[in-house]
Amino acid sequence: MKNRRNILKFASAAAVAALSFGLSGTSAQAADVTLRMHQFLPAQANVPKNVLLPWAAKVEEESEGRIAIQHFPSMQLGGKPPELIDQVIDGVADIVWTVSGYTPGRFPRAEVFELPFTMTDAEAMSKAYWDLAEESMLDQDFKDFKVIGVWVHGPGVIHSKDPITSVDDLNGVKLRAPTRVTNMLVKNLGATPVGMPVPAIPEALSKGVVDATIIPWEVVGALKVSELVENHTMFPNEALYTTTFIFAMNKDRYNALPDDLKAVIDNNSGLEFSGFAGKQMQADDMPSYEAAKAAGNNIITLSEEQAAEWKAAAEATTAAWTAEMDEKGLDGTGLRKRAAELIEKHSGN
Repeated sequence: MKNRRNILKFASAAAVAALSFGLSGTSAQAADVTLRMHQFLPAQANVPKNVLLPWAAKVEEESEGRIAIQHFPSMQLGGKPPELIDQVIDGVADIVWTVSGYTPGRFPRAEVFELPFTMTDAEAMSKAYWDLAEESMLDQDFKDFKVIGVWVHGPGVIHSKDPITSVDDLNGVKLRAPTRVTNMLVKNLGATPVGMPVPAIPEALSKGVVDATIIPWEVVGALKVSELVENHTMFPNEALYTTTFIFAMNKDRYNALPDDLKAVIDNNSGLEFSGFAGKQMQADDMPSYEAAKAAGNNIITLSEEQAAEWKAAAEATTAAWTAEMDEKGLDGTGLRKRAAELIEKHSGN
């Protein structure tokens, strides 16, 4: 499969990304088409460094320099993270990477992958997410833009000022959660949910706006979260949650490309790229985990028995989401069943 062969090049593309983009994150090479890529994290964070910039470098290389990608990290084109998806639709940016849940309820089918204790492996789930997108989202939830890839991060972890081991430990805790589904979850578990984009977490923790946050390890280092809290609660086997992402391109910009340049974008889009991105995000968990461990932070790994209490308490969130999707005519039970089938299909691949 051509995409499968192409994905093998992404790792080597990471090495040339810094050379191609320099400190400013933009390509200086003359090109027929220049595309502005906008996202919310600092340039040195793992996703831009290890996923987005390697993707951009590969597109530039395969287009033989006819496509240039300008990278605008940290919302440098203006606006706030929840505005990214409309920016790509409206043409403020040509390409964006964003959290689907930053616009609550807008992409309901994607939420099935964010349900508690659904995710075990980010690569398998990211491929399942792409498959479900092809089946039922590209012409519905995602119809207003060209989708390049969709993926999820590794296991979600609770990072807190005070230790958290039982569900009761969440009582009275102001906890930042990333999406509508995770806000539902932490509220049902007894915490006070506080929604905000990920770049706002450090200030919120330092000022006491929140007592804890749920994020994957991979972004902890860039946000210096392990310097702001000392406790980190992990779950065995299945993850408490994950977050769904969208990597999208403005439809008009894509449609205006000549066919051979459309093919370059297409060859770097889809199932294998989505799987690569999810796998890379989960791989990037380890350095931040090791750094927190080396700093002497309290890393709590719950036992199966302890996790069982959390799973039982989380069932209310899954049931409420399923009923809500049914009311919208989206067949919540069917979505969960199909997502599980697709995750199983890709597990072990």
